[in-house]
Amino acid sequence: MLTIEEAFTKFRSRLELNEKEQANASSRQREIRAHMDTRFDVEHDFLTGSYARHTKTKPLKDVDIFCVLGEGERHYRKEAPSALLSAVEDALVDKYGRAAVKRQRRSVCVDFGVKPDADDKTDHRVVSFDVVPAFALGDCYEIPDLGALGGAGGWTKTDPRVHANKAIEAQKAYSSEWKGLVRMMKYWNNHHDKPIKPSFLIEVMALEVLHPPYGGERSRELQAFFATLAARIHETWSDPAGLGPPVSDVMDAAMRSSARMALLEAERAAAHAIDLARRGRQGDALRAWRELFGPLFPLS
Repeated sequence: MLTIEEAFTKFRSRLELNEKEQANASSRQREIRAHMDTRFDVEHDFLTGSYARHTKTKPLKDVDIFCVLGEGERHYRKEAPSALLSAVEDALVDKYGRAAVKRQRRSVCVDFGVKPDADDKTDHRVVSFDVVPAFALGDCYEIPDLGALGGAGGWTKTDPRVHANKAIEAQKAYSSEWKGLVRMMKYWNNHHDKPIKPSFLIEVMALEVLHPPYGGERSRELQAFFATLAARIHETWSDPAGLGPPVSDVMDAAMRSSARMALLEAERAAAHAIDLARRGRQGDALRAWRELFGPLFPLS
């Protein structure tokens, strides 16, 4: 039977993107770029977000592609952000169909119709992409933003490179375990109907609450992670790049309270699983961890 630590090692491996998934993501990127080129002046594009930072969890969905627009599209900067997002939405609808395309706060989502099975597997295929139109602005980028919680929209500055560098630094400081723990927490969040929104908020909080050095036992680390997130979910969490609005601005007071309750329940479940292992009930402990995290947590 697997030890708890062996199970977490296998769990971490299952949440990492493999070559087939990366190849499918790359193919979808080229497909979207080719279509965007027929409708917009696109200078260049690149995959970003948690996919590029290696903190994306399974199933693989909402992969961010930045489409950096050229001078031919600068007129959109004189209009409301919704005008550019609507134009991108219309362009993608022409290729993928109305039912597959959805405009979001800062991007347009394309759903490829891939449905995860009961074990959260997708045959190595990407579920969806988020297409982010952007303009270069000196050393950073500017993207349309419709605003959160009924607030006014505008044009938001962002720099994915800063986010990526901070993740690299955290990973190095945490004995190369930081990204794995973040992916596990994001997987828990997905499995429990996303009490924390957006999932990037988990990563932002982890930059501060996962204090190095790594303690050496993932079960204890995750129990503490749940507890600390619960204690601090009501705080305002700024953009790590210091450019955009707070990452936590999506959640109102009621959502934060609900997330806190879910995190506290998860911390108690983690404590129970740890106690089962301490009492030698290894199989029960593995099943308790699987119930907490979901079907990708191994039992054998």
